[in-house]
Amino acid sequence: MEVQGKIIMKLPLQQGTSRNGNNWMKQEYVLETNEAYPKKVHFDFFGERANQYNFEVGDVILLSFDIESREYNGRWYTDIRGWKAEKVDPNAAGASVAGTPVTAIASAAAPAPAPAVAASMAPIPAATDVLGGGDGDEDLPF
Repeated sequence: MEVQGKIIMKLPLQQGTSRNGNNWMKQEYVLETNEAYPKKVHFDFFGERANQYNFEVGDVILLSFDIESREYNGRWYTDIRGWKAEKVDPNAAGASVAGTPVTAIASAAAPAPAPAVAASMAPIPAATDVLGGGDGDEDLPF
């Protein structure tokens, strides 16, 4: 998936050593989308990508990412892990890149109503429409 926006926060680099003795690092950022109602997106680069991409506050980027969730002690945590990013001209923010439209996270978060829901929102017919006019001339069998 992809999202385009401006870096509004760069968090401190995190480093450590795993239980197996492997060194790791993670660089986190917060991006704000360029939409009518901007959304803030917290994401990170893990491992060697933490050094590969060095963005600063104010940079406009196109981020390619994966979403991953995991369970820990009965609670679920979701990460947005960047795997590719490129700086974009700030004047072209919100435009498509190389003819490919930018997919926003908001589209997944707020899906359009299902057709069954939309049909249930149709106006309710008046009682006279259901009973056949309501002028009293009907011959009802009951």
